[in-house]
Amino acid sequence: QVHVVESGGGLAQAGGSLRLSCSASGNIVLPKEMGWYRQPPGKQRELVASISSDGVTNYPDFVKGRFSLSRDIGRNNIYLQMSSLKPEDSAVYYCYLNTRVTYWGQGTQVTVSS
Repeated sequence: QVHVVESGGGLAQAGGSLRLSCSASGNIVLPKEMGWYRQPPGKQRELVASISSDGVTNYPDFVKGRFSLSRDIGRNNIYLQMSSLKPEDSAVYYCYLNTRVTYWGQGTQVTVSS
């Protein structure tokens, strides 16, 4: 059994910053990828950032230069530093861990006010 837990969401003003944390525990099989998706209201879930088992990060264009993903090697923890936030970044953010199966966290709300 694998558990994925997010924390750190909340309310920020436009231009501000938030840091999300994600911790995975349990019977985790290597290699693994971890990352974040988000789901704005009424829209589909979209990838925000990912990090491969060998440490390569990937960001879509709409967060490049604003979001940064880091990890604790060996502890299955990742962190998403979000800066220069925009109202359109408001969404539920989900952490995932991908081994042979994809495990999801319960999600954490991020709200950015204008």
